[in-house]
Amino acid sequence: MSALAAAAAVRPSGATQRGNRFAGRNVAPGGRPRLSVQAAKSSTPPDVPKPRPGEERKNKAEWFQAILSKFGPVKEKASNTTVLDFEKPLVELDNRIKEVRQVAEENGVDVSNQIKELEERAKQLRKDTYSRLTPIQKLQVARHPNRPTFLDIALNITDKFVELHGDRGGLDDPAMVCGLGSIDGVSFMFIGHQKGRNTKENIYRNFGMPQPNGYRKALRFMRHADKFGFPIVTFVDTPGAYAGKAAEELGQGEAIAVNLREMFGFRVPIISVVIGEGGSGGALAIGCANRNLIMENSVYYVASPEACAAILWKSREKAGTATEALRITPSDLIKFKVMDEVIPEPLGAAHSDPMAAFPAVKDAIMRNYRRYEGMSAEEIQLDRYKKFRELGMWEEFLVAGGKNKEAREALETAPGATTAAGTWAPTADDAKFIEMMADMEEKWQQTLATKQEWLMKPEVPAGMTQPGLLELAAATVEARRRLVSGSDAAVDAGSAAAAGKTSPNGSAELVNAETN
Repeated sequence: MSALAAAAAVRPSGATQRGNRFAGRNVAPGGRPRLSVQAAKSSTPPDVPKPRPGEERKNKAEWFQAILSKFGPVKEKASNTTVLDFEKPLVELDNRIKEVRQVAEENGVDVSNQIKELEERAKQLRKDTYSRLTPIQKLQVARHPNRPTFLDIALNITDKFVELHGDRGGLDDPAMVCGLGSIDGVSFMFIGHQKGRNTKENIYRNFGMPQPNGYRKALRFMRHADKFGFPIVTFVDTPGAYAGKAAEELGQGEAIAVNLREMFGFRVPIISVVIGEGGSGGALAIGCANRNLIMENSVYYVASPEACAAILWKSREKAGTATEALRITPSDLIKFKVMDEVIPEPLGAAHSDPMAAFPAVKDAIMRNYRRYEGMSAEEIQLDRYKKFRELGMWEEFLVAGGKNKEAREALETAPGATTAAGTWAPTADDAKFIEMMADMEEKWQQTLATKQEWLMKPEVPAGMTQPGLLELAAATVEARRRLVSGSDAAVDAGSAAAAGKTSPNGSAELVNAETN
């Protein structure tokens, strides 16, 4: 007998109480026997594998834990992990430590002191390597395929995260991810660029380069956050906006420009975090924030170093030189006040230990959010406006002979003087100069407002009360008529000058000769 027959019970089905014509029969309509199959009762689910001989399962929980253990964190880094050129000595030293430990375990030898020494050496080598990274090496780290993406960070720093889709125009862009999330009981609107881990994911995410509908999608949810009072946190990780033909036809430039305009009018605080590379307007379209943060090994640029090298030197081989000239590293960005804070990464960068990088990002976001908790909507808007108005300001201090240091020291020790309006100046001569410049500025503003004076007053021929092209043409025609007719009437100097300005054939000399 088969297992199915052993596990099934065959019994005739009863008739319904509604007078079915087959009542009392063991056949179905059509003359076939009516069968009812019922599975045999068993306490073990059918998909649970049977224990091997000599093994007994204690309970279902143990079996479930055994299944889940296969999906736990990896204990060893995969062999196909991307390794940068300057990281190869670190990987070789890690492999050597692993081999020594494995040989010691197989032979039962205690080499704990030697392993500890090698681990300290590896730690110091990793610290020295990452503390002396060149700009081009930082760019390579920022583009590392194993670097944490926006979704990696959002899912690990939030208590709950719900992704939202659509731009309310019938489109959705996987390269731009938006969603609501909460951190320590505070709800945020998260918006960020999303890259892929492999070729398939990168094609789906378009390598983190959003289309116009992606920026319109981001704007939709920023307006939603502004309406309901959710602080906005954006994560920048893109080489730039997608520059394809279809994107331009759909209005890529317009979509970015609208985002730039609208972000300065939002009444909620905006915090932007650069987690990889931030390129061109594609990054700035979600980066107009009150506070701009950048991870330690990230970059932020107006044009990619490769594009800059191709434009300036007609060769991509000059990308290293372009990287240094563009000043794209966090230290330079902090110096120029483009960024406000650098988020530290674990030793070896975030791609080597992502879980250790997430707490620093979370703390930085909450710390900067607390700055704006007590501010009004107007104060938040003015703070954002003030930040961007200060960008690009510089001090021009030129001294004859190039002795800037000595001149600055003399300026600091000057006795000081004040203008009539109370403005401080280093010396009395400087105070007079400031007053003179203020008077000139006031006079210029009055001139613009009332138009009482002309910087270059036009010449008006005699007899004319107001200048104009018609009057000037009439004076020129009259002067030529008298010249041709030989009239003895005197030609005024103004008419002769006017005729000279419009006569390239030398008639002005004839007019002047007749006048004399």
